[in-house]
Amino acid sequence: MEFLSYLISGVSLGSVYAIIALGYTMVYGIAKMLNFAHGDVIMVGGYMSLFAMTLLGLPGWAAVLAAMAVCTVLGVVIEGFAYRPLRQASSLAVLITAIGVSYFLQNAAQLLFGVNPRSYIPVVSGAVNLFGGRLSISMVSLVTVAACIVIMIALTLFTAKTKLGKAMRACSEDKGAAQLMGINVNRTISVTFAIGSALAAVAGVLLCSSYPTLMPTTGSMPGIKAFTAAVFGGIGSIPGAFLGGILLGIIESFAKAYISTQLANSIVFAVLIVVLLVRPAGLLGKYVPEKV
Repeated sequence: MEFLSYLISGVSLGSVYAIIALGYTMVYGIAKMLNFAHGDVIMVGGYMSLFAMTLLGLPGWAAVLAAMAVCTVLGVVIEGFAYRPLRQASSLAVLITAIGVSYFLQNAAQLLFGVNPRSYIPVVSGAVNLFGGRLSISMVSLVTVAACIVIMIALTLFTAKTKLGKAMRACSEDKGAAQLMGINVNRTISVTFAIGSALAAVAGVLLCSSYPTLMPTTGSMPGIKAFTAAVFGGIGSIPGAFLGGILLGIIESFAKAYISTQLANSIVFAVLIVVLLVRPAGLLGKYVPEKV
């Protein structure tokens, strides 16, 4: 039963990583940039949902919607003020800007909310007992896995079937050609950031519900691990982000249980290095040669 317990814990944690990684891969797939401030949007979503429940008295589901609304606006503002002026700049300039936005959000949170950790109120509670009570699965874990699967399927259908989704794929292939065909590239990228930030809010709520402590640096390490998961599965691929997140969570859970809690993060990144040595584009990524 311990093995099943660790497996379920890993799938639950991996589902959080997958939801975050889906936001990363959406932005990278369309805008071809790495938004390292994404992890801090997770933290903002956690604080907004906590305040919605404690100060406004909203139920859990309404707090999630409030956090999504705030993070959606935040994502659009970040894209408009920080990234859009750098649309024609080098990738290094955009990367440095993303790191700067990340530190800005962390320090702003420290000024507004303080540096001390806060106790988080899980949006769902309770557990399901199986095998006569020998195996207990928290409702948060079940909701997290279900939400991850639903989000992955919804994003896949959205990008494949809707007009806006097809516009996103066109921008991903060639922004100049997409603009010539009448697609508003700036609006499409803004919508992509809005979707990614909304997913970050959901991930923040689920992460804090599973590990009920919230502080200004809460999203830093999960954000890095989710980026690792996106690369692991094949950044730019929605199924790849899902697969990478789940596998990363399982590896981390088993590493903590059977090897060492101190070495768990090192093992996760070591596995990434090994995978990239064998498949540089990730598990489900495709190598596309650069045309010159």
